[in-house]
Amino acid sequence: MPRTRLLYVTDLAYPARGRRYCDEDIELTSRLREDFDLALCHPRDALSLMDAFDAVVVRNSGPVLAYQDAYDAFRAHALHTGARVYNQLTGRGDMAGKQYLLDLGAAGFPVIPTVDRAADLGLLPRAERYVVKPKLGADSMGLRIVTAGELPGLIDGSVLVQPRIDFAYEVSFYFVDHDFQYALYAPDPARRWALQPYEPTGADLDFARRFVEWNTVEHGVQRVDACRARGGELLLVELEDLNPYLSLDVLPADRREAFVGALKAALHRFLGAA
Repeated sequence: MPRTRLLYVTDLAYPARGRRYCDEDIELTSRLREDFDLALCHPRDALSLMDAFDAVVVRNSGPVLAYQDAYDAFRAHALHTGARVYNQLTGRGDMAGKQYLLDLGAAGFPVIPTVDRAADLGLLPRAERYVVKPKLGADSMGLRIVTAGELPGLIDGSVLVQPRIDFAYEVSFYFVDHDFQYALYAPDPARRWALQPYEPTGADLDFARRFVEWNTVEHGVQRVDACRARGGELLLVELEDLNPYLSLDVLPADRREAFVGALKAALHRFLGAA
């Protein structure tokens, strides 16, 4: 019986700060080949190749802004043809831009205070510095840290503004489909990608699951990024549902093996259900 053919989309040359995308994808694809026939391609080549495969797996493909035209064409073709794409192209998190930070905040979710209009600046807590980021940004592209006096000239509807919060550490929760896999944290706020394994409490997992359940991705890998405020509460920083880097190299061998098994099982479920 022929095996399922996967087109694995990755940018092996993307120069991520503090991470090596290529190492993670080389390792992960070597394991997925145990179950699937698989080929790797750059995101700019996905549209021309995808029809020859049973499904497309989007992994460390880098910020979409770097190839927006190619991604838009790929997405439109996938939706038109019903192509099977993992992660599903139905996400409301970073996959659709950062509007979700405004929507979740308005709905009462625990999110870093965020506004996108000059008229709403008064709703933000006072801070010495503010973070300004593009709504369609990723991987800190276009991010600026400014004073309050600079804000009025920067808000044009295309950016978000947040107070620069004094937090204890950042922590990320990783899910395959809706199943929690592991958590990692950066104990030094100045070193975002110097990660260590983190054992979440029940309250931590409840926090992370709220966002996964809110999102509209049944099949896919999601990363919930949060910061631990000085008061002890967790606040959402980002809901990465397009191509989250997984930091698998930081995991102990048994956790890494468990993740690979979970991803294989999820892909089999996804392809079987389709």
